[in-house]
Amino acid sequence: MGQCQRCFHLSAEPLCEICRNEERRTGVLCVVADSRDLLALERTREFKGGYHVLGGLISPMDGVGPELLQVQPLVERVDRDCITEVILALTPSVEGDTTSLYLARLLKPFTAVSRIAYGLPVGSELEYADEVTLARALEGRRPMT
Repeated sequence: MGQCQRCFHLSAEPLCEICRNEERRTGVLCVVADSRDLLALERTREFKGGYHVLGGLISPMDGVGPELLQVQPLVERVDRDCITEVILALTPSVEGDTTSLYLARLLKPFTAVSRIAYGLPVGSELEYADEVTLARALEGRRPMT
């Protein structure tokens, strides 16, 4: 099994099934660390745009810098494909935050950049949630409709 030439998701074909699907929204791109994250988002059936798989997260402690990830192809794709929004769907960790900040600074001159909200799992109790999760849930709040 290889990688899609466009999004770097696992694929036996030059372009993966998602990139070949002409019904997907072409102007919106969701950036994930790996194919497992892409598959998790696809299971929701909510996102109808394209993806870009980085192949990991920036981690200076592990010797992983942006040059070891699919960052340059992302920048080229945003420019070439007239992407109007990039959604960063990266793990809420030190490495995920570092990668998100790096990509946001890199991409903001070219397109709108957003990040998925983080919060509490459905059915969980507030009293058992850690402070960081509660803080992010408050930050990611949105108006009631």
